Amino acid sequence: MSLHDNFFHLESTDGQARAGTIHTAHGDIPTPVFMPVGTRASVKTMWQEDLEEMNAPIILGNTYHLYLRPGHELIERVGGGLHGFMKWDRAILTDSGGFQVFSLKDIIKKVTEEGVVFRSHIDGSTHLLSPEKSMEIQKALGSDIVMMFDECPELPATKDRLRQSLELTMKWAARSRAYELKPHQNLFGIVQGGLYEDLREESLERLQELDFPGYALGGLSVGEKNEEMVSFLNSFAPKMPATKPRYLMGVGTPLDIMNGIRAGIDMFDCVLPTRNARNGQFLTSLGPLNIKKARFQEDQLPPDPNCDCKVCRRYSRAYIRHLFNVGEYLAGQLITYHNLYFYQHITRSARRAIKEGRFEEYYLKFFEDYTSSSL
Repeated sequence: MSLHDNFFHLESTDGQARAGTIHTAHGDIPTPVFMPVGTRASVKTMWQEDLEEMNAPIILGNTYHLYLRPGHELIERVGGGLHGFMKWDRAILTDSGGFQVFSLKDIIKKVTEEGVVFRSHIDGSTHLLSPEKSMEIQKALGSDIVMMFDECPELPATKDRLRQSLELTMKWAARSRAYELKPHQNLFGIVQGGLYEDLREESLERLQELDFPGYALGGLSVGEKNEEMVSFLNSFAPKMPATKPRYLMGVGTPLDIMNGIRAGIDMFDCVLPTRNARNGQFLTSLGPLNIKKARFQEDQLPPDPNCDCKVCRRYSRAYIRHLFNVGEYLAGQLITYHNLYFYQHITRSARRAIKEGRFEEYYLKFFEDYTSSSL
Protein backbone atom coordinates (compact mmCIF):
# COMPACT_ATOMS: atom_id res chain seq x y z
CA MET A 1 0.00 0.00 0.00
CA SER A 2 1.43 3.42 -0.97
CA LEU A 3 1.29 6.56 1.14
CA HIS A 4 -1.39 7.84 -1.23
CA ASP A 5 -3.67 4.89 -0.44
CA ASN A 6 -3.47 5.57 3.29
CA PHE A 7 -3.13 9.35 3.20
CA PHE A 8 -6.03 10.39 5.44
CA HIS A 9 -7.94 8.59 8.17
CA LEU A 10 -11.10 10.16 9.61
CA GLU A 11 -11.33 9.12 13.27
CA SER A 12 -14.23 11.03 14.84
CA THR A 13 -16.96 13.52 14.09
CA ASP A 14 -19.00 15.72 16.40
CA GLY A 15 -21.64 17.65 14.51
CA GLN A 16 -19.79 18.83 11.42
CA ALA A 17 -16.45 19.01 13.25
CA ARG A 18 -13.91 16.31 12.41
CA ALA A 19 -10.81 14.72 13.93
CA GLY A 20 -8.49 12.68 11.76
CA THR A 21 -4.88 11.94 10.85
CA ILE A 22 -2.94 12.75 7.67
CA HIS A 23 -0.12 10.29 7.02
CA THR A 24 2.99 11.62 5.26
CA ALA A 25 6.54 10.43 4.63
CA HIS A 26 7.69 12.89 7.29
CA GLY A 27 5.26 11.97 10.03
CA ASP A 28 1.59 11.91 10.95
CA ILE A 29 -0.45 15.12 11.18
CA PRO A 30 -3.33 14.99 13.70
CA THR A 31 -6.25 17.15 12.58
CA PRO A 32 -7.62 19.76 13.05
CA VAL A 33 -4.21 21.36 12.56
CA PHE A 34 -2.81 24.88 12.24
CA MET A 35 0.28 25.14 10.03
CA PRO A 36 2.81 27.90 10.86
CA VAL A 37 3.90 29.81 7.76
CA GLY A 38 7.61 29.57 6.90
CA THR A 39 7.63 31.80 3.84
CA ARG A 40 11.35 31.79 3.05
CA ALA A 41 12.26 28.43 4.64
CA SER A 42 11.88 29.97 8.09
CA VAL A 43 8.98 30.73 10.42
CA LYS A 44 9.84 34.30 11.35
CA THR A 45 11.95 34.63 14.54
CA MET A 46 11.53 30.93 15.37
CA TRP A 47 14.17 28.21 15.54
CA GLN A 48 13.12 24.83 14.15
CA GLU A 49 13.64 23.58 17.71
CA ASP A 50 10.98 26.03 18.90
CA LEU A 51 8.45 24.54 16.48
CA GLU A 52 9.37 21.02 17.51
CA GLU A 53 9.06 22.00 21.17
CA MET A 54 5.47 23.19 20.65
CA ASN A 55 4.88 20.00 18.64
CA ALA A 56 3.94 21.59 15.31
CA PRO A 57 3.62 18.60 12.95
CA ILE A 58 3.72 20.61 9.70
CA ILE A 59 4.82 24.00 8.40
CA LEU A 60 4.45 25.87 5.11
CA GLY A 61 7.00 26.95 2.52
CA ASN A 62 6.36 29.57 -0.16
CA THR A 63 6.93 28.57 -3.78
CA TYR A 64 7.13 32.10 -5.16
CA HIS A 65 9.68 33.41 -2.68
CA LEU A 66 11.85 30.27 -2.64
CA TYR A 67 11.88 30.21 -6.44
CA LEU A 68 13.27 33.75 -6.56
CA ARG A 69 15.66 33.30 -3.62
CA PRO A 70 17.66 31.13 -3.23
CA GLY A 71 16.13 29.12 -6.10
CA HIS A 72 14.58 25.66 -6.05
CA GLU A 73 17.54 24.14 -7.90
CA LEU A 74 19.93 25.30 -5.19
CA ILE A 75 17.65 23.99 -2.42
CA GLU A 76 17.50 20.59 -4.10
CA ARG A 77 21.22 20.56 -4.84
CA VAL A 78 22.36 21.65 -1.38
CA GLY A 79 19.72 20.06 0.84
CA GLY A 80 18.09 17.42 -1.33
CA GLY A 81 14.94 19.48 -0.89
CA LEU A 82 13.46 21.85 1.65
CA HIS A 83 13.48 19.35 4.54
CA GLY A 84 17.25 18.89 4.37
CA PHE A 85 17.98 22.51 3.51
CA MET A 86 16.24 23.90 6.61
CA LYS A 87 16.83 20.85 8.82
CA TRP A 88 13.14 20.15 9.39
CA ASP A 89 12.24 16.46 9.43
CA ARG A 90 8.49 16.87 9.89
CA ALA A 91 5.90 17.51 7.18
CA ILE A 92 5.93 20.52 4.84
CA LEU A 93 3.20 21.96 2.64
CA THR A 94 4.17 24.30 -0.20
CA ASP A 95 1.73 26.72 -1.79
CA SER A 96 1.67 27.07 -5.56
CA GLY A 97 2.97 30.63 -5.75
CA GLY A 98 -0.24 31.80 -7.38
CA PHE A 99 -1.56 33.74 -4.40
CA GLN A 100 1.65 35.76 -4.08
CA VAL A 101 1.72 36.60 -7.79
CA PHE A 102 -1.91 37.72 -7.84
CA SER A 103 -1.74 39.56 -4.52
CA LEU A 104 1.29 41.56 -5.70
CA LYS A 105 -0.73 43.14 -8.51
CA ASP A 106 2.00 45.54 -9.59
CA ILE A 107 4.31 42.70 -10.65
CA ILE A 108 1.88 41.03 -13.09
CA LYS A 109 2.59 41.74 -16.75
CA LYS A 110 0.23 39.27 -18.44
CA VAL A 111 -2.16 36.43 -17.55
CA THR A 112 -2.84 33.88 -20.28
CA GLU A 113 -3.88 30.26 -20.47
CA GLU A 114 -0.18 29.39 -20.47
CA GLY A 115 0.41 31.02 -17.08
CA VAL A 116 1.34 34.33 -15.46
CA VAL A 117 4.17 36.52 -16.68
CA PHE A 118 5.44 38.66 -13.81
CA ARG A 119 8.32 40.87 -12.79
CA SER A 120 10.36 39.88 -9.76
CA HIS A 121 9.72 42.24 -6.86
CA ILE A 122 13.44 41.85 -6.05
CA ASP A 123 15.25 42.79 -9.27
CA GLY A 124 12.55 43.38 -11.89
CA SER A 125 13.49 40.31 -13.95
CA THR A 126 10.70 38.69 -15.95
CA HIS A 127 9.43 35.17 -15.22
CA LEU A 128 6.64 32.86 -16.33
CA LEU A 129 4.85 30.96 -13.58
CA SER A 130 2.74 28.21 -15.13
CA PRO A 131 1.16 25.05 -13.69
CA GLU A 132 4.16 23.07 -14.90
CA LYS A 133 6.67 25.54 -13.47
CA SER A 134 4.90 25.60 -10.13
CA MET A 135 4.96 21.79 -10.02
CA GLU A 136 8.64 21.76 -11.05
CA ILE A 137 9.53 24.09 -8.18
CA GLN A 138 7.47 22.17 -5.61
CA LYS A 139 8.87 18.84 -6.81
CA ALA A 140 12.41 20.16 -6.26
CA LEU A 141 11.42 21.47 -2.83
CA GLY A 142 10.19 17.96 -1.98
CA SER A 143 7.23 19.06 0.14
CA ASP A 144 4.82 16.41 1.41
CA ILE A 145 1.73 18.35 0.29
CA VAL A 146 1.81 20.25 -2.99
CA MET A 147 -0.81 22.79 -4.07
CA MET A 148 -2.10 23.01 -7.63
CA PHE A 149 -1.60 26.29 -9.52
CA ASP A 150 -4.73 28.43 -9.55
CA GLU A 151 -5.88 31.97 -10.18
CA CYS A 152 -6.82 33.92 -7.06
CA PRO A 153 -9.43 36.59 -7.88
CA GLU A 154 -9.91 39.34 -5.35
CA LEU A 155 -13.34 39.68 -3.73
CA PRO A 156 -15.76 41.24 -4.19
CA ALA A 157 -15.93 40.15 -7.84
CA THR A 158 -18.76 39.73 -10.33
CA LYS A 159 -20.03 36.27 -11.09
CA ASP A 160 -18.85 36.62 -14.68
CA ARG A 161 -15.33 37.40 -13.46
CA LEU A 162 -15.40 34.42 -11.11
CA ARG A 163 -16.69 32.17 -13.89
CA GLN A 164 -13.81 33.26 -16.12
CA SER A 165 -11.35 32.62 -13.29
CA LEU A 166 -12.88 29.22 -12.59
CA GLU A 167 -12.48 28.08 -16.19
CA LEU A 168 -8.83 29.12 -16.23
CA THR A 169 -8.21 27.47 -12.86
CA MET A 170 -9.74 24.20 -14.08
CA LYS A 171 -7.40 24.11 -17.06
CA TRP A 172 -4.49 24.73 -14.75
CA ALA A 173 -5.77 22.04 -12.35
CA ALA A 174 -5.66 19.38 -15.07
CA ARG A 175 -2.13 20.40 -16.06
CA SER A 176 -0.99 20.41 -12.42
CA ARG A 177 -2.48 16.94 -11.91
CA ALA A 178 -0.78 15.58 -15.03
CA TYR A 179 2.68 16.60 -13.80
CA GLU A 180 4.68 13.75 -12.26
CA LEU A 181 5.77 14.60 -8.74
CA LYS A 182 7.97 12.62 -6.36
CA PRO A 183 6.41 9.40 -5.02
CA HIS A 184 5.90 10.78 -1.50
CA GLN A 185 4.17 13.99 -2.64
CA ASN A 186 0.39 14.53 -2.49
CA LEU A 187 -1.24 17.18 -4.68
CA PHE A 188 -4.26 19.13 -3.42
CA GLY A 189 -6.92 20.64 -5.64
CA ILE A 190 -8.14 24.16 -4.89
CA VAL A 191 -11.86 24.96 -5.03
CA GLN A 192 -12.62 28.47 -6.33
CA GLY A 193 -15.83 30.36 -7.08
CA GLY A 194 -16.07 33.17 -4.55
CA LEU A 195 -19.23 33.12 -2.44
CA TYR A 196 -21.35 31.60 -5.23
CA GLU A 197 -22.16 28.10 -4.07
CA ASP A 198 -23.14 26.94 -7.54
CA LEU A 199 -19.69 27.90 -8.86
CA ARG A 200 -18.01 26.30 -5.85
CA GLU A 201 -20.00 23.10 -6.32
CA GLU A 202 -19.10 22.98 -9.98
CA SER A 203 -15.44 23.62 -9.17
CA LEU A 204 -15.44 20.82 -6.58
CA GLU A 205 -17.21 18.38 -8.88
CA ARG A 206 -14.77 18.98 -11.71
CA LEU A 207 -11.78 18.72 -9.36
CA GLN A 208 -13.08 15.42 -7.98
CA GLU A 209 -13.00 14.02 -11.51
CA LEU A 210 -9.22 14.53 -11.33
CA ASP A 211 -9.14 12.62 -8.01
CA PHE A 212 -6.86 14.80 -5.86
CA PRO A 213 -5.67 13.36 -2.51
CA GLY A 214 -7.02 16.46 -0.73
CA TYR A 215 -9.05 19.60 -1.40
CA ALA A 216 -8.55 23.20 -0.36
CA LEU A 217 -10.84 26.21 -0.29
CA GLY A 218 -9.10 29.20 -1.85
CA GLY A 219 -10.31 32.72 -2.41
CA LEU A 220 -11.70 33.35 1.07
CA SER A 221 -10.75 36.04 3.60
CA VAL A 222 -9.79 38.21 0.61
CA GLY A 223 -12.32 41.01 0.97
CA GLU A 224 -15.67 39.46 1.84
CA LYS A 225 -17.36 40.05 5.22
CA ASN A 226 -16.40 37.60 7.94
CA GLU A 227 -20.01 36.54 8.52
CA GLU A 228 -20.31 35.76 4.82
CA MET A 229 -17.29 33.47 5.02
CA VAL A 230 -18.62 31.67 8.12
CA SER A 231 -22.05 31.17 6.55
CA PHE A 232 -20.45 29.83 3.38
CA LEU A 233 -18.21 27.42 5.31
CA ASN A 234 -21.11 26.02 7.32
CA SER A 235 -23.01 25.33 4.13
CA PHE A 236 -20.20 24.19 1.82
CA ALA A 237 -17.61 22.33 3.90
CA PRO A 238 -19.89 19.28 4.47
CA LYS A 239 -20.16 18.91 0.67
CA MET A 240 -16.42 18.31 0.38
CA PRO A 241 -15.28 14.65 0.27
CA ALA A 242 -15.51 13.15 3.76
CA THR A 243 -12.62 10.74 3.15
CA LYS A 244 -10.07 13.40 2.19
CA PRO A 245 -8.50 16.36 4.03
CA ARG A 246 -10.23 19.74 3.82
CA TYR A 247 -7.95 22.77 3.88
CA LEU A 248 -9.03 26.40 4.36
CA MET A 249 -6.22 28.50 2.92
CA GLY A 250 -4.93 31.67 4.60
CA VAL A 251 -7.43 31.82 7.49
CA GLY A 252 -7.18 33.31 10.08
CA THR A 253 -7.98 34.63 13.56
CA PRO A 254 -8.53 32.25 16.49
CA LEU A 255 -12.31 32.67 16.03
CA ASP A 256 -11.94 31.95 12.30
CA ILE A 257 -10.12 28.72 13.17
CA MET A 258 -12.85 27.69 15.61
CA ASN A 259 -15.60 28.51 13.11
CA GLY A 260 -13.77 26.57 10.43
CA ILE A 261 -13.39 23.52 12.65
CA ARG A 262 -17.05 23.73 13.57
CA ALA A 263 -17.93 23.73 9.86
CA GLY A 264 -15.82 20.63 9.15
CA ILE A 265 -12.43 22.00 8.06
CA ASP A 266 -9.28 20.03 8.93
CA MET A 267 -6.32 22.26 8.00
CA PHE A 268 -5.53 25.96 8.43
CA ASP A 269 -2.66 28.37 7.87
CA CYS A 270 -2.22 32.10 8.29
CA VAL A 271 0.56 34.67 8.77
CA LEU A 272 -1.58 36.46 11.39
CA PRO A 273 0.00 34.99 14.56
CA THR A 274 3.53 35.82 13.40
CA ARG A 275 2.72 39.14 11.71
CA ASN A 276 0.67 40.43 14.65
CA ALA A 277 3.44 39.37 17.02
CA ARG A 278 5.83 41.73 15.23
CA ASN A 279 3.30 44.50 15.90
CA GLY A 280 3.13 43.70 19.61
CA GLN A 281 -0.10 41.70 19.73
CA PHE A 282 -0.50 38.58 21.85
CA LEU A 283 -3.35 36.28 20.83
CA THR A 284 -4.65 34.79 24.06
CA SER A 285 -7.51 32.75 25.46
CA LEU A 286 -8.97 36.04 26.69
CA GLY A 287 -8.71 37.79 23.33
CA PRO A 288 -6.02 39.92 21.66
CA LEU A 289 -3.64 41.77 23.97
CA ASN A 290 -1.70 44.78 22.67
CA ILE A 291 1.45 44.76 24.79
CA LYS A 292 2.27 48.37 23.81
CA LYS A 293 -0.53 49.75 26.01
CA ALA A 294 0.65 51.92 28.90
CA ARG A 295 -1.49 50.04 31.41
CA PHE A 296 0.81 47.01 31.13
CA GLN A 297 3.84 49.01 32.27
CA GLU A 298 3.84 47.47 35.76
CA ASP A 299 1.65 44.43 35.07
CA GLN A 300 3.24 41.33 36.60
CA LEU A 301 0.71 38.90 35.12
CA PRO A 302 1.80 36.54 32.35
CA PRO A 303 0.60 37.47 28.85
CA ASP A 304 -2.09 34.76 29.06
CA PRO A 305 -2.87 33.50 32.58
CA ASN A 306 -4.46 30.39 31.08
CA CYS A 307 -1.44 29.42 28.96
CA ASP A 308 1.32 27.00 29.95
CA CYS A 309 3.82 27.92 27.22
CA LYS A 310 7.35 28.76 28.34
CA VAL A 311 6.77 32.48 27.69
CA CYS A 312 3.71 32.68 29.94
CA ARG A 313 5.34 30.50 32.61
CA ARG A 314 8.32 32.80 32.95
CA TYR A 315 7.80 36.37 31.73
CA SER A 316 5.52 39.23 32.72
CA ARG A 317 3.56 41.66 30.59
CA ALA A 318 5.63 44.50 32.05
CA TYR A 319 8.92 42.91 30.97
CA ILE A 320 7.78 42.07 27.44
CA ARG A 321 6.27 45.55 27.05
CA HIS A 322 9.67 47.00 28.00
CA LEU A 323 11.44 44.78 25.45
CA PHE A 324 9.03 45.77 22.70
CA ASN A 325 9.20 49.49 23.42
CA VAL A 326 13.01 49.59 23.36
CA GLY A 327 13.18 47.53 20.17
CA GLU A 328 14.70 44.34 21.56
CA TYR A 329 14.38 41.45 19.10
CA LEU A 330 13.53 39.12 21.98
CA ALA A 331 10.08 40.74 22.25
CA GLY A 332 9.11 39.56 18.78
CA GLN A 333 10.45 36.08 19.50
CA LEU A 334 8.54 35.77 22.77
CA ILE A 335 5.24 37.01 21.32
CA THR A 336 5.60 34.84 18.20
CA TYR A 337 6.37 31.76 20.26
CA HIS A 338 3.30 32.27 22.42
CA ASN A 339 1.00 32.99 19.48
CA LEU A 340 2.04 29.87 17.58
CA TYR A 341 1.88 27.77 20.75
CA PHE A 342 -1.62 29.12 21.37
CA TYR A 343 -2.76 28.10 17.88
CA GLN A 344 -1.30 24.62 18.36
CA HIS A 345 -3.04 24.40 21.73
CA ILE A 346 -6.50 25.42 20.53
CA THR A 347 -6.47 23.01 17.57
CA ARG A 348 -5.28 20.15 19.77
CA SER A 349 -7.92 21.01 22.36
CA ALA A 350 -10.58 21.11 19.65
CA ARG A 351 -9.43 17.69 18.42
CA ARG A 352 -9.71 16.26 21.94
CA ALA A 353 -13.19 17.78 22.37
CA ILE A 354 -14.35 16.32 19.05
CA LYS A 355 -13.13 12.85 20.02
CA GLU A 356 -14.88 13.17 23.38
CA GLY A 357 -18.14 14.37 21.82
CA ARG A 358 -18.13 17.79 23.50
CA PHE A 359 -16.94 20.10 20.74
CA GLU A 360 -19.94 22.44 20.85
CA GLU A 361 -19.40 22.97 24.58
CA TYR A 362 -15.72 23.69 23.94
CA TYR A 363 -16.53 26.03 21.05
CA LEU A 364 -19.07 28.08 23.05
CA LYS A 365 -16.72 28.41 26.04
CA PHE A 366 -13.83 29.44 23.81
CA PHE A 367 -15.98 32.00 22.00
CA GLU A 368 -17.28 33.48 25.27
CA ASP A 369 -13.81 33.75 26.84
CA TYR A 370 -12.20 35.20 23.72
CA THR A 371 -14.83 37.88 23.10
CA SER A 372 -15.87 38.91 26.63
CA SER A 373 -12.50 40.11 27.95
CA SER A 374 -11.31 43.72 27.80
CA LEU A 375 -7.59 43.14 27.35
